[in-house]
Amino acid sequence: MNQTTENKLPVAHSIIIPAYNEEDAVVPLYREIKVVMDRLGQPYEVIFVDDGSTDRTFERLSALSPIKIIRFRKNFGQTAALDAGFKHAQGKIFITLDGDGQNDPADIPRLLEKLDEGYDIVSGWRKNRKDTFSKRFISRGANVLRKFFVADHIRDSGCTLKVYRRECFDELDLFGEIHRFIPAMLAWKGFKIGELDVNHRQRTTGRTKYNWKRMVKGFVDMISVWFWRKYSSRPLHLFGGFGVLLGGAGLLLGLYLAIMRIFKLLSLQNSIWPLVSVFLILAGIQLFISGLLGDIAIKTYYNGKRSVYTIRDITDNS
Repeated sequence: MNQTTENKLPVAHSIIIPAYNEEDAVVPLYREIKVVMDRLGQPYEVIFVDDGSTDRTFERLSALSPIKIIRFRKNFGQTAALDAGFKHAQGKIFITLDGDGQNDPADIPRLLEKLDEGYDIVSGWRKNRKDTFSKRFISRGANVLRKFFVADHIRDSGCTLKVYRRECFDELDLFGEIHRFIPAMLAWKGFKIGELDVNHRQRTTGRTKYNWKRMVKGFVDMISVWFWRKYSSRPLHLFGGFGVLLGGAGLLLGLYLAIMRIFKLLSLQNSIWPLVSVFLILAGIQLFISGLLGDIAIKTYYNGKRSVYTIRDITDNS
């Protein structure tokens, strides 16, 4: 059963798949998804987000029905693609998969069953990954850093195969390469996170999009998530706090040097310490001002939000 035959019923599940240059993978993946979702017997929609593909991905998708295709004007990345899919989805439950076919749609019913146990999000765990050694090695290193900075308490935040309740994204904005940290951000908001081992398949078509640039961006976004978690509503506490410490240290040092010089207990003629004192005071003032500006920027952010991507068109083959 799908939204074509029961279009008067509310959509129960929205399957969201970002795809970038996956012309040979999208059609077989769509057919697998359709078989699995038809067996569930509930209204659903399939949303592919063409992330600025330069091959025939869009043409292959356009021949399918029923399907909704969101096409970007250029490649904005997986995070932007997922965000667009979430914003245009109508279902009560969102299901996400990679467009390369490595995630197995047959795992979707198990994830939904786990969700019904009282979770708000269930994340797939690629227990037996079918990736190259280098990719697995880098991923393990990233997991160590992720546990230190974001502490999301799941074993595989990089797995795209996940199910979410719609309300998870009511007030969640995605940017950069931050899709890996969605479970962490939801956990901080009080949502209950579950994890389930899923099948991971060999890539049989196309080329991996993972490279050193994505790794660097992911690390930078990890720091951003850490900062956002701790200081998003109070940047003045971080920058202002360091500013007060540095400025206070500079003032105390300057006071000490002045007293020592007044009582002729110390010669400052060839000493670098007066410059150190001035530097600390100026650095403290700059950090404090940065905190004030950060507070202003945060207020501006919450008062007006902009999208980081542009959509070329939306095709609805229902």
